[in-house]
Amino acid sequence: MELETSVSLSFHRIMKEQTLAGGYCNSLTQYQRMKTREVKVGDLIIGGGKPIRVQSMTTTDTMDTIATVEQSVRMIEAGCELVRITAPSMNEANNLANIRAELKKRGYKVPLIADIHFTPNAAEAAARIVEKVRVNPGNYADKKKFENIDYNDASYNSELERIAERFVPLVRICKENGTAMRIGTNHGSLSDRIMSRYGDTPLGMVESALEFLRICEA
Repeated sequence: MELETSVSLSFHRIMKEQTLAGGYCNSLTQYQRMKTREVKVGDLIIGGGKPIRVQSMTTTDTMDTIATVEQSVRMIEAGCELVRITAPSMNEANNLANIRAELKKRGYKVPLIADIHFTPNAAEAAARIVEKVRVNPGNYADKKKFENIDYNDASYNSELERIAERFVPLVRICKENGTAMRIGTNHGSLSDRIMSRYGDTPLGMVESALEFLRICEA
């Protein structure tokens, strides 16, 4: 027992002194929340010192208003503070208004999030209706062709300018309407541009998000 305790304490001391590569974690054994800015999503505040929020996503056909509302209600009553709904086209994006109206009619005011892939026009429509939009930088302005392209700096920057032309209108609409935005990358949909320059790597995922973040900040 004494030996086990000694080994345990020694291991704890070693682990406590370590940090993960990149400084993303101050300790491997002790919880410490990363300090972030507060973001308002409807009447709900995310980040800062506010509680960690609970969100889930519907699995219904967004064009089926009642089914989507009823599933949303079940999620809300189970504890969800935000409800994310897919909006793959203009039809679904516009129908978010009907979903919102029905939820309000039933007494629910939980913020809605439109989940967008491939369709900037749907994102722009949804941003005028819901409290938050989620865009995927890997496919917002790109269609994946699984091509390995040899970019130089000039051609790469030209691609970024093309993306900005598609993305800036959404940024402006969000600012005008007080709509929050999530730039959400994932491993399975990195653009050919990112894959060609960074490969299928964690750095590529980070840079995919940062490209869009820089456009927001410009």
